[in-house]
Parts: sequence; structure tokens; C-alpha cells
Amino acid sequence: MPMTRKPTVAGSNDALRQRDLAVVWHPTTQMKDHEWLPLLPVRRGEGVWLEDMEGNRYLDAISSWWVNLFGHANPRISRAVAEQAQTLEHVILAGATHEPAVRLAERLTAIAPPGLDRVFYADSGAAAVEISLKMSFHYWRNLGERNRRRFVTLSNSYHGDTLGALSVGDAGLFRDAYAPLLLEPLVAPSPDCFGIEPGQWDVQAERRLASMRELLNAHRGEVCAVIIEPLVQCAGGMRMYPPAYLTGLRALCDEFDVHLIADEIAVGFGRTGTLFACEQAGITPDFMCLSKGLTGGYLPMSVVLTGEQVYRAFYDEYTTLRGFLHSHSYTGNALACSAALATLDIFEAEPVLERNQVLAAVMRRAVRPLEAHPHVGEIRQCGMILAIEMVQARSSMTPYDWRERRGMVVYQHALEHGVLLRPIGNVVYFMPPYVINEQEIEHLAEVAAAGIDRATRH
Repeated sequence: MPMTRKPTVAGSNDALRQRDLAVVWHPTTQMKDHEWLPLLPVRRGEGVWLEDMEGNRYLDAISSWWVNLFGHANPRISRAVAEQAQTLEHVILAGATHEPAVRLAERLTAIAPPGLDRVFYADSGAAAVEISLKMSFHYWRNLGERNRRRFVTLSNSYHGDTLGALSVGDAGLFRDAYAPLLLEPLVAPSPDCFGIEPGQWDVQAERRLASMRELLNAHRGEVCAVIIEPLVQCAGGMRMYPPAYLTGLRALCDEFDVHLIADEIAVGFGRTGTLFACEQAGITPDFMCLSKGLTGGYLPMSVVLTGEQVYRAFYDEYTTLRGFLHSHSYTGNALACSAALATLDIFEAEPVLERNQVLAAVMRRAVRPLEAHPHVGEIRQCGMILAIEMVQARSSMTPYDWRERRGMVVYQHALEHGVLLRPIGNVVYFMPPYVINEQEIEHLAEVAAAGIDRATRH
């Protein structure tokens, strides 16, 4: 039933909701849901907290879609953006340059895995994925290998919603409607370790590497690149796997002479416990895509890092038509660069990763009571990412029917108790800003546990 409209006061939650529903189309949303599901109106943010139009506060447990690292309205990042806005907001990056773009590229190449010495700027994670795909394909074309047109992805993977990014994903919910428009990737089985004892994770990695070897061998000379989300398949339900798979995959890509694309858009900048997830395997990908936390959650920006060998394959006289002809209007935006530089300053000035180790342990301890819950199949964690999977029965690990929308019950319960969660299907996860404290983690865990109990009661 459509929700009953009632008189509203200007500046109230309901007033903003009504204005919104008259004009805004929200992302990843069935808008009809908002006939019964109220939007969360946000007036301001501070630290891990969001505040609505009427002064109610909500703990942002998901970093506003995984982008916020150091809290809302962070003084250091806000000041850097404000200062930059006084001198230069943006300039075309084709044929021009500016200090923030150069300095950010210098600092990113200094902290990235060794060999990633070139930075290409874009404006979103999906755009970074598209760039890496095009660069890889075009690299092989410039080398005269025109039969290389295929990309290998992992089952249950997700790399963005633009057509190229969708093409190398395996999330049916997102891609099925657009299948006639998409490239067909080669799909290798994911090494995710759901339901597997930790002592067997490396065995799972070996099995999945064997499958990858068979696939690459069967398509010798056809594959441009393998694309992966290192350690955590985030949109795929926060499924996790060991660094051993990355180590073995790098070796396979070298053996079969194909590129390795690491989509670290969601897992970069400390989410998995190290600055970049690839560090845990000691590998350097041929392309590394970064976005989300890059600017601390302030402004849209993404980058693709690659090496000198790829760069040189495009470096030639104009008339050879070997150049990489790709652009975005806001490429290298000075305000976004300044936000990113301030974010890197925080990593440099503070013991962020060491502090996160403590916070990650607190998160794991806070959800320990759920280990015995009859409808929690698994609690898994990788650094500052923790996921709780709801199942019909713990003994059989039978999943709930997705149409029951159990995660939505948790979402509603959490909002009623001052927490913003956004479960992925039946997976409740925490990915909070790094400025969260122990008391806030305990509150988050208590609310999530009560929401899970409510969602699975019947």
C-alpha cells in the first residue's frame, strides 16, 4: 500500500523525503520500496556519525558505501579541499598539468607495489576498471597480437556497473538484464572459502589455481588479462580467500603471458589490514585500480597504476595511432587530488594500520556471541571487513530464499536503533571508518545481533 502522506514541517525528515521522491532516482534501488521504506535524510556528518534533519544520529557502519576512511567532515581533509578551492578547482589534464596531480601520482607510485610507476586518472571505480581493460587489450594490439580479446574473471565477481566493467563481472543480479550488450568473459571458479575450515584455505587455493591453469592453457594466445578482487569479493557477499591464491595466480599469469588486473577499489587503503591487499601475497599486478577510499570519501576519483612496460607500448609518434585515447572531463581534478593527498598525509602521520589491528580484534570479539546463533552460518573477517552470513540452519548451511529479504529486516532494525547497515542479501557486514572507537563497535555489534535475531526468528 502507498504510504499515507501527512502534513510536514519544512526542514523535517518527512519534508525532505517527499521532495526527494518527487525528483530523485536512487542507485541500486527499487524505488517502489520507498512507498513503505523511509529514506534516511542526512543533514550533516561528524566522525562515524550521521545526523538527520531532526537531530537523530546514526552510526555509519559501512563507510557510506566503503569510501569514508577517516570520518565525516574530517578537519584535515576538509581544510585541504577548502584551501585548494581558493587557487584552482579544475583544469583540463590533456596538454596541461598542475601540482596536486603530479604530487599525488608521485606519492601513489612511491607506496604502491614495486613496478607500478605510471598513474592514469579517472573519476570512478568502474571507469578505472574500463581503463585497465582497454589498456590491456590495446597493449597486446600494439604488440601485434590481435587474437587477444578475452578476459578471465572469477565466479561471483563484481567490478562495476558500466558495460565494460559489467562484462568482466559474474554477479547475475547486476549483469543479466544487460547480457546482450556485454562481452562474454571466461569464468574461473572463485577461491572463496565459505564453509571451509581455515586450515584448508590454502588447499582450496591450490584447487582453484589448478582450474585457472586449465582455463588459461585452453585459451592460449586469446587472453588479455585476468581480473580479480584481491582477498575479498565485496559485492559478492564479502566472500574471502587466502593470499596464497594471489601468489599462485601471479605465477600463472607470468607463465601464460597474460596481464593481472587487481581491482583494489574496495579493498585498498587498509581495508584488508595492509595498505593494499596485494601486499599480503607479495605480488605486483600489471594494473591496479584504486578509488573509494582514495579521497577519504570526499570526492569522486579513481586511478589505474601500471608499469613502464605497458606505458612504453603506447609511446610512439602520433601517426602510428598507438596512443591511448581515453579521457574523462574531470580527470585529475585538483580538488579530488588535494583530498587524496590529505588522506595519504593521515596514513603517513598516524599509526593507522596498527590502530586498525586493534579495532579489527575488537570487532571480532564483539560478534563472538553470534558464533552459537542457529542461523549464523559463518563469521569471517579480513582486516577491517567483517561479515556475518545468515542461513536457514547452521548445521546444513542452507541459504535463505533471497526473496524473503532477511537482510532488509536487519537494515530496518538497525536504523531504528541508530545504525546504518546495508546488508548484501543475507550477509550483514561491518566496514566502518577507521575513527570508530571500541564503545561504538560494541554498540554496532549489539544492534546487528538483535537485528539478525529479529530477521531469523520466523
